[in-house]
Order: sequence, then structure tokens, then C-alpha cells
Amino acid sequence: MRTPSLTTTAPARFLLLGDSHAGPIGRAARQAGIPFQGGPVGAGREFTDSFFTTRHGTAGRDVVFSSGEAEDHYRRFLKELGVDTLAALDIPLVATFGFCAHFVALRENWDLYRDRSGTVPPAFLAGSLFDTLVRAAVRDALAFYEHTVDLGLRVLAVMPPQRVPGQSDAAVFMAAQERIRLAVVDLGVEVVDLRRRTTGPDGLQRPALCEADDEIHGNLAFGRIILADLLDRGL
Repeated sequence: MRTPSLTTTAPARFLLLGDSHAGPIGRAARQAGIPFQGGPVGAGREFTDSFFTTRHGTAGRDVVFSSGEAEDHYRRFLKELGVDTLAALDIPLVATFGFCAHFVALRENWDLYRDRSGTVPPAFLAGSLFDTLVRAAVRDALAFYEHTVDLGLRVLAVMPPQRVPGQSDAAVFMAAQERIRLAVVDLGVEVVDLRRRTTGPDGLQRPALCEADDEIHGNLAFGRIILADLLDRGL
């Protein structure tokens, strides 16, 4: 789900980096004529553990993506912005890394913790062990956010569509994404949380905001809501 950045002579208002959930944001910005740079650089599960390293060279502090494809996209984005490193960025960074809650919530990952009814107990989901396990599952995404904040960047992380595919446990999904949200907030990142505006009474994504024939993604209308929130934040 590649979304190219907008080609324009106007200064980019933000750098967008993330998984496929970044796609609708980029499409919405492009359609609205909002200048930005970036887009998806890979799939969600690629951005949880060991997906980047840090580098401190003569050009400044930076990150290097482990995936050659992601690194190529990233370098092209920076070149279009006229900078060599992330530390030189003078616009906000919008990212979706780490919020692949459907992957964290895969049913098979939690079979050990189910009770006799087959449910992962609410008490376990509210406990410290669950928090530790979730943070470990997305540890490199958390490290990425910590590093970018340390660079002095304004960083905004966008929460995912509230869609739970059949292979994932809905209760674990909801609990895991909340633990991830809190962990990211603790790092000094602004979290774009639009659940109250995009979900129905069941807490799941409203059908009008879901990508057709797809179990996990939001559509262009969802991207427009995110974009509007970003603009309201001054981006």
C-alpha cells in the first residue's frame, strides 16, 4: 500500500513514516493538496523489533532502517526535504510504527494465558505481566519514538483503525493498543487517538471508515479524519 508523497514546490508540512496504516493519511493529504513528504515504508509487523539502528556521523544523528526497501524510501524522503539526517528535520514527524495491535493480539500468542472458558482474563490484561509482554513485543518501535524525541523533533503517533481480524483476539487487541498508547505518551510523543470519532457502540471501526474487502485498514474517509486532526494541531 505505497502512497507517494505530494510533489509540490510548497514546503512540506510534515514527514510521514509508517506501515500500511500511513497510506490513507498520505492519500487524504495528497487529495487535499496538503504538501507533505513520506508514506508507508513497509508492513506493520516489520516495525516492532530490530527494524532500525542509530547512527551518529559527521552529518548528524540519524536512523538506519534494517530493510533495504524501507531505507531506500526513507533516504528518498529526506533528499526531497533537502536534509541528510533525521536530526536536521525542521517539520513534525508523523508515524504509525508500533500500533500493529492486531499482530500483537494474534490468538495463538495468548493461548497460555486463557482460562477454562477460552478467554484471556480481564485481570491478566490489566496486570503488569501483560504490560511487560506488550512493551517487549513493540520494543523497537518504542525505541524509535524515544530516539526521535531525543533528537528534539515534534513527533505524532497515529493510532490504528479499530479493526480486529479473525486471527486476533479482540479483548487482547483493545488492551494491547492501550498499553502501547500509554508507553508512547510516556516518551513524550503526541498520540493521535480518534477512537471516539471513528468507532461505533461496540468500540470497533464504523463501516463507513473501513477499507472494502480488507480486514484491518481504514479507508480514505478515515485518512481525512486523521488529516483534519493533524491540521487542527497546527501541522
